Amino acid sequence: MALLEISEIKKTYGTGEVALKGVDVSVDAQEVVALLGLSGSGKSTLLRCVNRLVEPDSGTVVLDGVDITSLNKSSLRHARRNMGMIFQEFNLIDRLTVLENVLSGTLGMTGTLRGIFRAFHSDDIQRALELCERVGIIDHIRKRADQLSGGQRQRVGIARALMQHPKILLVDEPTSSLDPKIGREVMDLLQSVAKEAYIPMVVSVHDIFLAKNYSDRIVGLQAGEKIFDEPTASLEADSLDRIYTEAS
Repeated sequence: MALLEISEIKKTYGTGEVALKGVDVSVDAQEVVALLGLSGSGKSTLLRCVNRLVEPDSGTVVLDGVDITSLNKSSLRHARRNMGMIFQEFNLIDRLTVLENVLSGTLGMTGTLRGIFRAFHSDDIQRALELCERVGIIDHIRKRADQLSGGQRQRVGIARALMQHPKILLVDEPTSSLDPKIGREVMDLLQSVAKEAYIPMVVSVHDIFLAKNYSDRIVGLQAGEKIFDEPTASLEADSLDRIYTEAS
């Protein structure tokens, strides 16, 4: 059984926009799966349905045997500890330091009250420092997040997600706000830290180069439908061409 099983996920927004039309995706342990598609194809919505930042209308998401879609709010908060989310726009707290932002990845485990008063455990602080070293931001730990470059901010987001000891990483367009060189450095980092920690990743991207060079499998989405799901190494050019043909 796959670590993550997404089955028949459907989502229509209140505006009437149909975002997902019954999408199935599975992710095995240590596998990197790229969700590839144009803007509006449904890839970010699908990613956010996994941790229910977007509530699916129907279908199921099962992570390591737990049906995420059936959980109440309290159980969902607990389950989200297992899903490290890395956002396109970083989602850092600008007034906090780099170290404090990384430590915020423990709030699901330490509780909000402890976080408000910044009373973090010494073990958590040590782990946060080690992660800052690993992702290349140890020299910036006392800076406020709003003093960082885009690439540095994304590295903070990666370290924060890893603080949770997640079972899976959900990565939403991690390079779209970065220039190509920095974007490749961020993808290199993501790929290496995921392999080191034996964590699978689901990454939404619109860039074919990134999908082909940083994934084991590519799931092609178009207008809310899955149009292919193939190993990256054996992917035919025709499949990629289909992605960029506008749906009729």
